[in-house]
Amino acid sequence: MNSSQSNNLTTRRILFASAIGLVCITGCVQRRLIVKTQPEGAFVSIDNIPVGYSPLSVPHTYYGTREFKVEKDGYKTVNVQERIRPKWYSTFPISFITENFWPVEIRDQRVFDFQLQPKTMTDENGLVGRANDLRLNVERGTVAAPVR
Repeated sequence: MNSSQSNNLTTRRILFASAIGLVCITGCVQRRLIVKTQPEGAFVSIDNIPVGYSPLSVPHTYYGTREFKVEKDGYKTVNVQERIRPKWYSTFPISFITENFWPVEIRDQRVFDFQLQPKTMTDENGLVGRANDLRLNVERGTVAAPVR
C-alpha cells in the first residue's frame, strides 16, 4: 500500500469517526416538571414519590396522567391528577428524529402552580356537640351519616 492510499484510508477513518461522534452528540429533549405553590415551601409528591419542597423542578421521562400531592402545615392538602400530553415533537415517529438526530436541545417544561387554601379551624363547641350527638346515637344503636 502506498502513502497516498494510506493517507486516503486514514482520512476516511477520521471522517467516519467524526460522523459517528456528531450523531452521538446531537438530539436531545429535556423534559421537566416545575411545581410552584402559593405560599412557597409546601411538600410535593408526584405519583406517591416524595420529590421535595416548592418551588421545585424535576425531570420526567413519560407523558400521561400524574398525581400531585401538595402539603403544608396550616393549609388544606391538595390532591390533583394532571394529564401531561406530549407535544408535536414527542409523538411517534417524529420523536425518533428529535430524540436522536435533532441538532439542538429541545426543552419541554411544564409548569404547575397550586394555590393552597388555609385550613378552617373547627369550632370547639360544634365539635363537642357533634361528639355528644354521636355518643347518644351509639347508645340508641343508630348510625350517623359522616360529616362532609
